[in-house]
Amino acid sequence: MFERILLAVDTSDHSRKAVAAAAEIASRFQAEVLVVHVREPRLAETGDHLETEREAAELAEWAAEELRSSGVHARISVGSSGLRGAAGAILGVAVDFEPGLIVMGSRGPTELEGLLLGSVSHKLIQLADSPVLVVR
Repeated sequence: MFERILLAVDTSDHSRKAVAAAAEIASRFQAEVLVVHVREPRLAETGDHLETEREAAELAEWAAEELRSSGVHARISVGSSGLRGAAGAILGVAVDFEPGLIVMGSRGPTELEGLLLGSVSHKLIQLADSPVLVVR
């Protein structure tokens, strides 16, 4: 049923729980997991990011290693949100990867971002062609 799983990660506790959930599902279905992390700008005016490229890659690699330690085949994709936002960037990866399931945590790094910009998980639920599992 789930040959490919897209796992969207950030620095939140909910995201860590999503890694564990993706590992369990992928193990059961012998699925490949693509770990996706999207760097978002801190301020639109400057284009600065909340984290460095290296920090972003380390986060994605940490999640992939957690999956691999459970016997799951995992690889990573790290990108920037740009004008389309995190949800748009994740959906762009999903179009190419064609996952049977998207897994992500319910909250990003700050609740304020969700209030002002809208929840990434809510946007994915509304726009993704695949089922979306939101982990709390």
